Amino acid sequence: MDVANIRAIDIHTHAEEPCCGPRDDGYTEFQAGMAAYFKNPAGAEGMLPSVEQTAAYYRERNIAAVIFPVDAERETGFRRYSNDDVARICSENSDVLIPFASIDPWKGKVAVREAKRLVAEYGVKGFKFHPTMQGFFPNDRMAYPLYEAIQEAGAIALFHTGQTGVGSGMRGGMGMRLKFSNPMHVDDVAVDFPDLKIILAHPSFPWQEEALAVCQHKPNVYIDLSGWSPKYFPEILVKYANSLLRKKMLFGSDWPAITPDRWLADFEKAGFRDEVRPLILKDNALRLLGL
Repeated sequence: MDVANIRAIDIHTHAEEPCCGPRDDGYTEFQAGMAAYFKNPAGAEGMLPSVEQTAAYYRERNIAAVIFPVDAERETGFRRYSNDDVARICSENSDVLIPFASIDPWKGKVAVREAKRLVAEYGVKGFKFHPTMQGFFPNDRMAYPLYEAIQEAGAIALFHTGQTGVGSGMRGGMGMRLKFSNPMHVDDVAVDFPDLKIILAHPSFPWQEEALAVCQHKPNVYIDLSGWSPKYFPEILVKYANSLLRKKMLFGSDWPAITPDRWLADFEKAGFRDEVRPLILKDNALRLLGL
């Protein structure tokens, strides 16, 4: 990866289609609900971009992208997509793709073994957690052995925070419980694993100030700005990004739900200082990822 010449690093993109084989039962209905929430017609009309298509899209724009699946088999019943397949495709497109993985922490010792193997075999740089989809509080001690393995590997733990489009508008919210994704639960993780690099994903509505407090207080915590168009960012989030947290904010789109084209166009019109924009778009991520 030519990090000197890439325009930006998108820290938050999804591998939303299986690399091999068909979608799982029920997944099409789930994606249609996501498409309605994000006003993204692609998800409602058919298959979303493959990992290879994602690489081509980002290569055309000279943007690097962190990409991951989400393993929430226990809570959702959806068969997960293979971390190995995603990592393998990333290795074949390493000029633009940076591999993260996702392992449901409820898998216990199996999760720990897989995390260690993925780092050793593929150089996976981080792990995505979605507390609402996976049905756990981030400070549940059940997950601590997995965090310990990630910390020892020098990898990153990325946590979904705030409300989610997953299950939005569906009967019973598809069983998704928003309480799990309050970022204050991650504060305990940052205390108990002070050398674990942590990202709080998304503007954390309705807990934005909690996220800012945790990020400001704990030196190992960052915030990515994915999942929302910048034109909808709360004023206090922009204020902190321009000042106290200018070196801890990260560009993320939430591809394919939100495209980087849309996010970056709205970012240009948002109230960020000129000297802060390069930090958010690239420099902070370079430092965090060790690139």
